[in-house]
Amino acid sequence: MDELLEAGESAVESLRRATDPERIARDGAPLESIVLLAPVPRPGKIVAIGRNYREHAEEEGVDPPPAPLIFSKWPSSVIGPDAEIRWDPAFATQVDYEAELAVVIGRRARRVEEDDALGYVLGYTCLNDVSARDLQFGDGQWARGKSLDTFCPMGPVLVTRDEIPDPQDLDIECRLDERQVQRANTAQMYFGVAAIVSYCSQAFSLEPGDVIATGTPGGVGIFRKPPLLLKDGDLVSVEIERIGRLVNRCRHEYAEVAV
Repeated sequence: MDELLEAGESAVESLRRATDPERIARDGAPLESIVLLAPVPRPGKIVAIGRNYREHAEEEGVDPPPAPLIFSKWPSSVIGPDAEIRWDPAFATQVDYEAELAVVIGRRARRVEEDDALGYVLGYTCLNDVSARDLQFGDGQWARGKSLDTFCPMGPVLVTRDEIPDPQDLDIECRLDERQVQRANTAQMYFGVAAIVSYCSQAFSLEPGDVIATGTPGGVGIFRKPPLLLKDGDLVSVEIERIGRLVNRCRHEYAEVAV
């Protein structure tokens, strides 16, 4: 996968030429028999954008950001579809979901113009920006609370840019078990994908395989009355039009105590 990301557009074209529906039907394994990993197992960096939907800023009680609000998640937090979101309830007590469209960079981007920015995108996937709110708000900054191991599910697939000509016209939703808790369209972002890629590239280089999480709609658990937070056994899913459905089970994981 790293080689594919490094090769960018040329690799996508090679894959397109190699696609033979008859061969796939004859030799391919049923999808349900395959364990899928995250489309980008270890990104060089995960750039995340906060408060990028009006409803989310409103529920948090903050003003709209004047520019994309950037924070980071550590690459070690990445897991794939059907993997478990795990945390020690003695360490983090307010774990929340955030459905997001993730952008995967396909070639090095530095100081690119907004009009050209989508040309640096390889494709898109679903991402759940799982957040330990007690750590996030207690720290006064967001990196630790959003970067616990398993707190960045991605998948189930990477859809190349040519399959999604307009990333600002995709329905996005999150379900907790079967309850719909978030529902929006990417048209409701304050800053679209092209604007975000361009803005980030003015400050730092975006490299092939870097991931940008573009923000979450309103409806997160911590700002509900009463709060609706993840608990042991919950099934949380992120679904984005034209990409698919990312599903993960939540599990408590108690730290072992040395005797």
